[in-house]
Amino acid sequence: MITALELRDVAVRRGGRLLFEGLRATLSPGEARALTGANGSGKTSLLRAVAGLVRLDAGEISFGGAEPSEARGAGLHLVGHQDGLKPARTAAEELAFWSHWTGGTPESAAAAAEALELTPLLELEVRRLSAGQRRRLALSRVLASPRTLWLLDEPLSPLDARWRQRFGEMMAAHVARGGMILAAVHDPLPLPARTLEIAA
Repeated sequence: MITALELRDVAVRRGGRLLFEGLRATLSPGEARALTGANGSGKTSLLRAVAGLVRLDAGEISFGGAEPSEARGAGLHLVGHQDGLKPARTAAEELAFWSHWTGGTPESAAAAAEALELTPLLELEVRRLSAGQRRRLALSRVLASPRTLWLLDEPLSPLDARWRQRFGEMMAAHVARGGMILAAVHDPLPLPARTLEIAA
């Protein structure tokens, strides 16, 4: 459905303050881009704007000819800096909810849990998981249902070195299949990626 991501002269304003303007970029199938910039420069706001959760002050975001609401509804994943998990639910309930919501199946959810070594943790309440375990649970949604465009906000924090490498391999596999990744980062991504910098 999404054959490209195109940003044309994009500007975002939050709380009356212009974060950035005139931003132009294209993301093609089989490509990852690292979204960089100082704290407060608007990296998270841009990801949310691409997902349709923040209104543009100017410019246009398109998805290679796909109708934007359909592309956003069925063609992308957004995993924010905050994990967005319900503390009182079990890990299994959270994974099942997000997998169903984004078009996955019980089988794909189980495969995602296996890939991220979450299976032994599924009966635990989210509040009992470590920060790294919660992050892996949040990231499991991108594996549980296939979508072309991954929008990731600091995806490797707070993963340890082993899981940074492992999820880097998963990102590389997604790109190798023709997927696209736009990831807000402070540290380099563990896969080849061009940089899109938002000036302070």
